[in-house]
Amino acid sequence: MDPSQTQTSSLQRLQDVEKKIVRVLELAGGVMDELASPTGPRKEFINNHCSEFMHMIKGIQSTLRDEIKSACEYRPFEKCDYSCRISNEICSKKLEHVLAQLDAMKQAIDQYHDAI
Repeated sequence: MDPSQTQTSSLQRLQDVEKKIVRVLELAGGVMDELASPTGPRKEFINNHCSEFMHMIKGIQSTLRDEIKSACEYRPFEKCDYSCRISNEICSKKLEHVLAQLDAMKQAIDQYHDAI
């Protein structure tokens, strides 16, 4: 699957979660209204709303857990060769430095032999 499609479907799932959260808040508000009713709360109404509330909360948790896991696995720069190129550049600079040191040592040895 194309990463842009994955990102789009992920955003769609998160938008669905947002809608479910709004519904959960509506359910909670409905229960609060029912509890505040002057005639007293209807047990069946509260049971139904609480069951739906818990079911939706579990779904929201599951979806968010999956999205977080998916986000942690997503690596947009996975195919990027930047780190390899930088590593090669560093090795090249180290090699140049070692060669310069060896040349300096060779010159010092040559100067010592010429002085003798």
